[in-house]
Amino acid sequence: MATRRTSTSAPARTGGTASLAPAHAAVQRLPVELARADELAALATADDGPRPGGWRLSPQSVRRFILGGESADGLSIDRKIHGNDALVERSIVTLAGQRGLMLVGEPGTAKSLLSELLAAAISGDSTLTVQGGAGVVEEQIRYGWNYALLLRDGPGPDALVPGPLHRAMSTGRLLRFEEITRCATEVQDSLVPVLSERLLHIPELKDERPWLAARPGFNVIATANLNDRGVNEMSAALKRRFNFETMRPLDGIDAQAALIGEEVRRALSQQRIGATVAPEVLTLLATAFQELRNGQVADTAIERPGTVLSTAEAIDVVLNAACHCWYFGETRVRPLHLARHLLGTVIKDDDEDRRRFAEYLRVVARQRAGLEDWQDFVAGGREHL
Repeated sequence: MATRRTSTSAPARTGGTASLAPAHAAVQRLPVELARADELAALATADDGPRPGGWRLSPQSVRRFILGGESADGLSIDRKIHGNDALVERSIVTLAGQRGLMLVGEPGTAKSLLSELLAAAISGDSTLTVQGGAGVVEEQIRYGWNYALLLRDGPGPDALVPGPLHRAMSTGRLLRFEEITRCATEVQDSLVPVLSERLLHIPELKDERPWLAARPGFNVIATANLNDRGVNEMSAALKRRFNFETMRPLDGIDAQAALIGEEVRRALSQQRIGATVAPEVLTLLATAFQELRNGQVADTAIERPGTVLSTAEAIDVVLNAACHCWYFGETRVRPLHLARHLLGTVIKDDDEDRRRFAEYLRVVARQRAGLEDWQDFVAGGREHL
């Protein structure tokens, strides 16, 4: 499974802007429900399938929006998640019931993208989001107070400032909780009573109803990075209230190269960048990423870098190389350009990764001595090591 933040990365998440109003033209990125408004509208117009309470689309239309197809009026719906279609279907079914959905996986496997797509299709709003981190406190998730009104009138509905959880429950929408394991355990566990009772307790409202009941359509989608396991381990009580789905990287070099090419073409078109990337160059990059991840070049074992090399990062490498070429007077992206921008992905804060990448280049130079593209790649990498 891949793409990022298509994955995973911005390209996959910002397509379909042709029908946008001019007011949207100056923004770098739109929420999916705006960027893909034409697709959502076309699906909704002809959607006569059964749907759970509070949903904008039926489960079948949600699936079509994410995995691609054709709407009733002939509009082609782009595929936005590449990989395990069954996982997408199970995720939709989970949200149709009253259980939370937990998407786990390595970085760059499109967890956040799938979360956003589900929220946009089901609720029409993907912006009710909590970004996990060490500094997040419960008030940022549930609700806070307007202290001027609080001091003047005391605790009451007018002084209450709804947080993402409060807004999701009161409007019957999905709450997205990104990187939940980066939050302290006590902050994570604030979701336990909400997921169990579908009530948000507000004890400060002594003279009012001291709780908020969730409207139909409310649920929680959380994501967790497998590399962060153990940062703040989830409690067993919270785990029981989620269905877990593990998103995996795309298998196969050809599939990865095709995905990288699709996302790069969309992004370059949107940014009006005229640089071109040949399919064989994309295959070379996908091969390099897979070899570095697996620690193997043909029959030769190499030491793997410590950093995570996701498909989303491969997309970013090609985009950076294409921008470099376009703005500095070239129109064709060569393997040399990719190697230059791959360095910042492989080598971050560990000097040992510099040595590991140099060893990878040495092995590749020896094994593929007669291949011009690979020698160009090696030259670009060595030039900046």
